[in-house]
Amino acid sequence: MDLFKKCYNYDLTKKYKDLGVYPYFHALETKQDIEVVMEGKRRIMIGSNNYLGLTGDPRIIDAGVKAIKQFGSGVSGSRFLNGTLTVHEELEGELANFLHKEACLTFSTGYQTNLGIISAIAGRNDLIFCDRENHASIYDGARLSFGKLVRYKHQDMEDLETKLKNADPKQGKLIVTDGVFSMTGDIAKLPEIVKLAKKYEARVMVDDAHGFGVLGKNGRGTAEYFDLEDEVDIIMGTFSKSLASLGGYMAASNEVVEFVKHNSRPFIFCAAITPANAMTALEALRILIKEPERPKRLLEIAEYVRKGLKNKGLEIIDHSIVPIIPIYTYSFLRTLVACKLLYEKGVYVNPVLPPAAPEGECLIRTSYTSTHTYELMDEAIDIIVGVLNNLPEDDEALLKVLKDNE
Repeated sequence: MDLFKKCYNYDLTKKYKDLGVYPYFHALETKQDIEVVMEGKRRIMIGSNNYLGLTGDPRIIDAGVKAIKQFGSGVSGSRFLNGTLTVHEELEGELANFLHKEACLTFSTGYQTNLGIISAIAGRNDLIFCDRENHASIYDGARLSFGKLVRYKHQDMEDLETKLKNADPKQGKLIVTDGVFSMTGDIAKLPEIVKLAKKYEARVMVDDAHGFGVLGKNGRGTAEYFDLEDEVDIIMGTFSKSLASLGGYMAASNEVVEFVKHNSRPFIFCAAITPANAMTALEALRILIKEPERPKRLLEIAEYVRKGLKNKGLEIIDHSIVPIIPIYTYSFLRTLVACKLLYEKGVYVNPVLPPAAPEGECLIRTSYTSTHTYELMDEAIDIIVGVLNNLPEDDEALLKVLKDNE
């Protein structure tokens, strides 16, 4: 059988492109900001992870230009060989200090960071306890390791304890959780996880990609938010969100970082983070330290939008404080039609469809930035409510809406 048969038979995207509701790969013509130009039109951007609003900050841009002039455009090798730059060491040192950890190690992407940490730490006789709604990179890191993956129900501490209790006491145990779950905005039950880890002699790793720069008095993330920084063994994060760049990091004890540095295949056999990415992440970190009001402002904007949507009669999930506000649209087609109408009216959001969401639980993920203005949010709220409160539920009526909108 031809290996490519599956490719030739794949027609899902064609179906929705023909309907005019395919939601992906809209091209930006401007930098990431609270308002952007996409495909020739102004859009309010509430589908970005630019939480601190630094991606287009002139200081960040200047730092990237400076890095390219000083170090060139790339490193042409791995950190083991010719790829370690002084800016890598500066970034790792300042991040470790900021996160109150002994050491830090940077990776070329956030996804690669989870692959690199988990595959190195978890060996043949180890267990990886994983929340069912953890990021895909955590699952792939577990698969790349020789450890055994043990899933527990989302945020269900009874289920986690049952699985820990049933584990062989002689096996190493790593509990891995998102700090902030990227689709729903749920904050991990870190105090309970830490308590269980102590009880069953497990280690704790937090993926704080969506918590760093968002939670905690100083923006250090989920562990700071719960005052548990000394109790979390490994903190993982990304540069592509609050730190306005690309890459990832792990922060832990000297011994753990040293082990991963010399045993992680995704770290050893990959070119290092580029000079511009390292320098822009470092500049963003320094801005966060100098301007700790940014995370506070971010949560204020998120709360303003939550209240605005509810006051105008839109049903939302309201159990978190983070700048991720999911709006359930339930069906596949209803979600795509909603995103299309919002896009045409000037609001960019993200559809969350299977496998990222269970069948029948599709949603629109909206996310916010500390530099959003209340005036802009009022405009976005009115458009969102106007579209979603008038959107039918059955497919036949939805197709009619599409036809009427042509």
